Amino acid sequence: MFTTHTLETAPRESQPTMRTIAERSDGAIPEAVARLATSPELLNGFLALSASLESCTLDPLAREVVIMTIAVRNQCRVCVAMHTGKLHALDAEPELVATLRENRSPSDARLASIRAFTLDVLATAGAVDDDSLKTLFAHGYTERNALEVVMAIGAYTMSTFANRLVRAA
Repeated sequence: MFTTHTLETAPRESQPTMRTIAERSDGAIPEAVARLATSPELLNGFLALSASLESCTLDPLAREVVIMTIAVRNQCRVCVAMHTGKLHALDAEPELVATLRENRSPSDARLASIRAFTLDVLATAGAVDDDSLKTLFAHGYTERNALEVVMAIGAYTMSTFANRLVRAA
């Protein structure tokens, strides 16, 4: 139902982003990007927020645990596949990747705490109790990290919902 845009058919405001993505991936434009290009605001907004998340203070592995937790919870096949690749690129243990993909808690207590916190923030719309925060902080995470989880939830809820809406493969 949603148009799979090319550089020629996409709204003018989406074309620079699509061109950049194509240049970075040997001319290929992922189906999700081609469909999300229908809304330059969504496409460009997500990519800007995602780039900001890449520079946050959460370590890359913890950040990917948060993102995979959201992607699996929201059943976004595109995001699960993409972030499985990112976890592999970070040399994540295969057991961790499988555990996250199966919607289970990691054996690593620190990563399990960020996953549990992410799920708690989602379940309570941010109204987590003090024990949830204390548990997160006890595993070395900070107030800033807690807010970065909220930013990740915003970015990847947008992405997962949009990908599912446009039926991106």
